[in-house]
Amino acid sequence: MKKLFCLFILLTVTHGLFAQILQDDMGYNSIDANGDITNQRDRHHTADSLGTDKEIPEGLHVWTIDRKFGDRTAAKPDTLQHMFMNSIFTTGLRGEYNTTGNLGSPRQARIFIDRKENEKFIFANPYDFVITPIEQFHFTNTLSPFTNLSYNNCGNRINGEDHFKALFGVNVGKKLGVGFKFDYLYGRGYYDSQATSHINYTLYGSYLGDRYQAHLLLSTLHQKVTENGGITKDAYITHPESFTENFATSEIPTMLTRNWNRNDSRHLFFSQRYSLGFNRKVPMTAEEIKARKFALAAKKEKAEREAKEKALKEAGEDVDKVDMDKVAVPNKYAGRPDDAKIATKPTATDSTKNDSIHSSQRIKVNSKAAADSLLASLSKTKVDTSWLKNEYVPVTSFIHTLDFKNYRRIYEAYTVPENYYLYIYNAMEKLQRDSIFDSTANWSLNNTFAISLLEGFNKWIKTGAKVFASHTLDHYTLPGLNGRNTWNENSVTIGAQLSKTQGKTLHYNATGEFATLGYNIGEIRVNGGIDINFPLFRDTMTLAASGFFHHEKPSFYYRHYQGRHLRWDNSNLSMIDHLRLQGVLNYQKTRTRLRVAFDEIRNYTYFSTTYTTTNDARLQNVVQVEQQSSPITVITAEVAQDITFGPLNWETVLTFQKSTNNSALPLPLLNAYTNLYLKFKIARVLNCELGADARFFTEYDAPEYVPAIGQYATQGNSTKVKIGNYPIVNAYFNFKLKKARFFVMMSHVNSGTGNKQYFLAPHYPLNDRVFRLGVSWTFAN
Repeated sequence: MKKLFCLFILLTVTHGLFAQILQDDMGYNSIDANGDITNQRDRHHTADSLGTDKEIPEGLHVWTIDRKFGDRTAAKPDTLQHMFMNSIFTTGLRGEYNTTGNLGSPRQARIFIDRKENEKFIFANPYDFVITPIEQFHFTNTLSPFTNLSYNNCGNRINGEDHFKALFGVNVGKKLGVGFKFDYLYGRGYYDSQATSHINYTLYGSYLGDRYQAHLLLSTLHQKVTENGGITKDAYITHPESFTENFATSEIPTMLTRNWNRNDSRHLFFSQRYSLGFNRKVPMTAEEIKARKFALAAKKEKAEREAKEKALKEAGEDVDKVDMDKVAVPNKYAGRPDDAKIATKPTATDSTKNDSIHSSQRIKVNSKAAADSLLASLSKTKVDTSWLKNEYVPVTSFIHTLDFKNYRRIYEAYTVPENYYLYIYNAMEKLQRDSIFDSTANWSLNNTFAISLLEGFNKWIKTGAKVFASHTLDHYTLPGLNGRNTWNENSVTIGAQLSKTQGKTLHYNATGEFATLGYNIGEIRVNGGIDINFPLFRDTMTLAASGFFHHEKPSFYYRHYQGRHLRWDNSNLSMIDHLRLQGVLNYQKTRTRLRVAFDEIRNYTYFSTTYTTTNDARLQNVVQVEQQSSPITVITAEVAQDITFGPLNWETVLTFQKSTNNSALPLPLLNAYTNLYLKFKIARVLNCELGADARFFTEYDAPEYVPAIGQYATQGNSTKVKIGNYPIVNAYFNFKLKKARFFVMMSHVNSGTGNKQYFLAPHYPLNDRVFRLGVSWTFAN
């Protein structure tokens, strides 16, 4: 039924396309006094008294904000056609993530420098596909309300996937913008006991006044993931001929049934600032001028209609029975204009100076058409050159940011195989005996206060500068012997920031933060970046460098955890030192991008898992926290190159990385992505991309997924399971028609070929060949 629904949408879009083409081809163009070109269809509708033919201004401004200070950074709305078909995958746009196979399942980036910084509540880290961090959330300011609806689907009601997303934004005046985001993701799973469900509601608002600005975000997220522990034997995928009978994917035995991980989170973020500064006049943007003209035209039309109605009423006519479009606007006699001048006789001029510069004679108008054209030209010039607005320039800002998060996590199991876990601990839980109900909760409250000086306006500091102080209170609960055990952790930090964001050539920023009080006293966090942009062969070359040094305490759940089968208390873990240096070269003319990075980590802290293997099971599972005192170095080099030859396009990204300790930090030597497609238009309005893409990584000892803690852990056994050396190929047809994007795709078209090692985590196979549909449509109300 869902496939039929998607096909209906595609047919509707296609029908509208050809209807538009026919209408456009049947009209005849003409040009008016202002130089505007219209066709016959447009001219027939110009008399619409309701104004429904008017073009609605759709200026949409999108930005992200800094988590600590609320500083705005311009962004682009997600309306691009290119790579839209890959935005639906948990494995990432270019297949750079390991997952357990299903939509919305836990994931981990294979490229180390792309791994996000861990949250304190580590159980949310593997779900960054559905969790949008503050610094990536899009706030909006729009001239007219907008709505974006997105939906993609595959499979059926037993094994299929559905992902629906709705975005809405509207402005209440120029300064206040509000909106919401609804995101529903449901993957039933092609393998047994693999279902995932994520439901997210987000409300947001922004107020951008001259002196006072604020951003507010409220979100709630419910997650439920069914855990199957992986299939019992990889041979069901790699060597199906070794079994006496054939198994469908849903019939392959798995380690666990009736096991679930549930995460619930609520988030409140509020950032505000009050600024001192001065006013100045600046030109309006093209979108602002367009919106202003729209408002003036609507006001003028309303006034004309009211004048017509008044004239008809005075004449005794019934307004409801008269075609208002055929009634002329009554003449207005307003008297002598204020700017009228008394005509005088032309003065004598030098006959040798006949050019317009020296001539003081009036412009000659020989016909009514010439007069109308001249008046229209002068009126248009006056309107287009007089659009100015007041702009308030802040010099000093006082900033406050509040960030409150509330998490709860439950691991619930009603059926556990005998001897599946090595240890059993006593804990006061909801379920007893052989069942599991491991639960933990965490809430975190952070307040940051800062004073900011805008760059260029301070006598002593020419760059932008901030000084700030933060206080954080974290509260944790875990099951204990006689009830719930609780922990409170306080932290006070101070810091400063220097930045240069203005200009086109050089930009930089540097932030330093030091923990002065609390459980993490002595923590140091230094982050910085610089970019230089300079012209080269009629284009722009960008050189950028970034880096950080973090000296920080391992998060709470590496130090403490209590459950039915897993427990540790590591209060003596050392501080982690992480140094990163990264450089990027980007040249648009050749569409080349190079990235190199150097990481050195001391006291790297991670999870490790061990178990014993039998013919049909992995038993006596143990998870523990490890810390490597010796430094681990990671070298990364990445090259991306795009090539176009007529309609043929070829995009390739190659990433090389090397870890000096593959036991603690295993990484594939090579990650590759390539995309070959034809780009063309149908009837000059339907943008099309027809192609196939492939992702590949070399074989390595990948981390295993551990359902009991919902985390990825390195393999601690002496004999390790390798994954990789298998390409995954998708074929697609990607379209865009005006504001609608849609695609059809066959994912994993090479299923069943080669070495059949299509695992993105040990014992968790990828789905077989699957047909997919997706659509995204943006409306301006």
